[in-house]
Amino acid sequence: MNHDIAIIGAGPIGIELAAELKRLKIDYVHLEAGPIGSTINWYAPGTHFFSSAERIAISGVPLETANQQKPTREEYLSYLRSVVRQFDLKIETFQKVSDIVSETNGFKLKVSSSPQGVGGPQSELLEKPSTALFTRKISAQKIILAIGDMHLPNLIEVPGEELPHVSHYLKEPHLYFGKDVLIVGGKNSAVEAAIRLYRIGAKVSLCYRGRALDKDRIKYWLFPELEWLIKKKFIRFYPSTTVIELKRTQALLQQEEDESFLVPCDFVLLLTGYRQDTSLFERAGVILEGPGRVPVYNRATMETNVPGLFVAGTAAAGTQSSGVKEFIETSHIHVNKIVSAITGRKPPDEILPDESSLES
Repeated sequence: MNHDIAIIGAGPIGIELAAELKRLKIDYVHLEAGPIGSTINWYAPGTHFFSSAERIAISGVPLETANQQKPTREEYLSYLRSVVRQFDLKIETFQKVSDIVSETNGFKLKVSSSPQGVGGPQSELLEKPSTALFTRKISAQKIILAIGDMHLPNLIEVPGEELPHVSHYLKEPHLYFGKDVLIVGGKNSAVEAAIRLYRIGAKVSLCYRGRALDKDRIKYWLFPELEWLIKKKFIRFYPSTTVIELKRTQALLQQEEDESFLVPCDFVLLLTGYRQDTSLFERAGVILEGPGRVPVYNRATMETNVPGLFVAGTAAAGTQSSGVKEFIETSHIHVNKIVSAITGRKPPDEILPDESSLES
């Protein structure tokens, strides 16, 4: 099938783009490898956003929460569904784009049915991809990659990382009740997991390679809570510590130059961050720069070095450990920039947000 535009990715910015293209009666096809909001879907149940509701609302649709606080994972997924319904957007979910080939008059996309999105807890359960998936090809004059930036976990590459009780994702907290849980990491996901699992009755140990937790990189309401729990020894904290080996019921740790020691663990959560899957950028010929492999693009139009291929949302930042930052609330302007470039309108002036309020 032939289309003017192909949007790849149905997170909030991809949905916002679709709503605007539909309003302008521009022909497009919208593809998503998992459900809408795929990355948000694998957040742990009950996770709160750092950003306030009005900052992550899209397409002019207000986002209201039950208690007027920051939205939870569940509230935001419900909100995204409501936006899709309100604008009657046609999104082809569980359709994964595996290849992009430039042609004379646009691009050819290879699309396959997909059992899930890219990354997330379910990916750890898949031993190998199915070879019986239906595959088709779609043509588009222009492509917008709104694929996000959190796809693959950062591996710590130690023996035992592949064991079944080891995961890179916090699942339903109730699963860990009464169990020894070792959490590896020291930023938001690890800190929030430590507090929540302690509160549901897990015996929590927190291992972090840094000498101290950096309060400037942790949600401001979480840091004092964790600090108090550590001080009262409700959570065991091992700073300046690395994992040497993971075993079935124990983890071998080492604190700087001291002798290694064992910590009991029924479960291990390696919450050490995530990186972007750049394979689509690479196949399309987009230049990636720096340690975060940030795609090269024109800030005025969001068009990459590949003519006709645009990047939107957090995908524009690559893997964000590089210092380049994009969030939902900084990405709304990408929609106007891309639509302006496609339609020939004057691009909007960019107003930089107050980054002190953004999710880290």
